[in-house]
Amino acid sequence: MNYELREMLPGDETKVLEIYRQGLDGGMATFETEVPTAEALNMDYFNDCRWVLENENSEIVGWCALKLVSKRECYKGVAEVSIYFDNLYQGKGLGSVLLKKMILDSESHGFWTLQASIFPENEASIRFHQKNGFRTVGIRKKIGKLNGQWKDVILLEKRSESLD
Repeated sequence: MNYELREMLPGDETKVLEIYRQGLDGGMATFETEVPTAEALNMDYFNDCRWVLENENSEIVGWCALKLVSKRECYKGVAEVSIYFDNLYQGKGLGSVLLKKMILDSESHGFWTLQASIFPENEASIRFHQKNGFRTVGIRKKIGKLNGQWKDVILLEKRSESLD
């Protein structure tokens, strides 16, 4: 099967949010419990470094974007990675295509650290990030509640290889 990697465009939000909903429904991807509006999605994520992967029918099967971690000037080059795939396309080795493109794009836009916070039970996502150059920083114990239950997250980061 052939896939096309392209920048996320206005109008892609419907499919992007449907894929995000699948992540919410799975209960292992995020603390969020509601799908945001397209407007909220566009406010939460940087306009740059947004990518989608399409199948041969031009259907979006995965997406990635970067989110601000702090408004402080000293952290302007640090962003949180979001990467989601349609359930039918998970585990097919396609995530690395998106993530590697976002890593290169993030460096060209001045980001020096990408981070990911992943639930410990999401072992496939942890392995995927590690395979793509992320290192485990530590465990944040009981950092938040999901559906009334305390959850830990594994904090991973990828430092730019172009740092001085």
